[in-house]
Amino acid sequence: MNQLPIGLVFPGQGTQKHNMGEPWRETPSWELTAEISAVTGEDLPELLLATPAEHLRRTDLAQITVFTVSLIAHAEAVRTGFLAGPVAALAGHSLGEYTALTAAGALTVAEGAALVAARGRAMREAARHREGTMGVLVAAPLAEAVAMVREVREEGADVWVANVNAPGQTVVSGSPEGVAAVAAKAPVVGARMLALPVGGAFHSPYMAPAAATLSGALRAARFAPRHLPVVANADARPYDGDCDWPELGVQQLTSPVLWEQSVHTLTGQLGCRRLVEIGPGRTLAGLIRRIVPDTEVTSVDGPGALERAAVPAR
Repeated sequence: MNQLPIGLVFPGQGTQKHNMGEPWRETPSWELTAEISAVTGEDLPELLLATPAEHLRRTDLAQITVFTVSLIAHAEAVRTGFLAGPVAALAGHSLGEYTALTAAGALTVAEGAALVAARGRAMREAARHREGTMGVLVAAPLAEAVAMVREVREEGADVWVANVNAPGQTVVSGSPEGVAAVAAKAPVVGARMLALPVGGAFHSPYMAPAAATLSGALRAARFAPRHLPVVANADARPYDGDCDWPELGVQQLTSPVLWEQSVHTLTGQLGCRRLVEIGPGRTLAGLIRRIVPDTEVTSVDGPGALERAAVPAR
């Protein structure tokens, strides 16, 4: 019986919530919280079980908690045999790229956690020094979203495309005035802007100081020379080693997350017939259904998902 190839995808910042670790605390893989706490200096059990949602919105805490829960979920999916077919490739949305690299074997858990902690702190510091925000344009074709952003920038406000998430969903990033100016133009093309509760203008030139800080940590990290293919956010191309992940990581902070194109890479070039979202929430599954409606997608957002059904081999 042939097994259809599976692609694994990992969520990013914004999927964190209060008590997000509770469903996983009795699983064997909960022990990862001790290792990640030791590496990062953060109390992961406290963050995952008791920290208020408002506090978890802090960029560095949001990133390390989502990374940790996603890794626990992945470890449990492997341990329980949930992933019955061959994993062909992985991808992650923004922060999720680091989870994908760890799950793919490009980074150890300790190295992945250290980089996520450094990234979150650098982004938080950059945002403290330059106020920024983000918003998602809903129902605007990509070409029109890009044109609006360019027009506002030509008018003198700072704003850029930050994420190309799915058809009709483009995230913009920049100064509060720039994002507001794009929002004002959105109804002209039948679109609307939804504010995102974030602490900075991520994936934009405003993150250049964070990129400079993170570059050293990325260069010092030991990436495995060979690993399962991971589709990079910066160019939507797959890499399985012998590539410059530090440079791709630096680019990711200041350039758009090409998520829609990355999903097409997974299901097209890499032949993934099923995609499994692993980590808190089901945001990526919703985007994937809009990008490739005929592709099967499953979310592993708690142990119950592992108990209900396994990805079948066919």
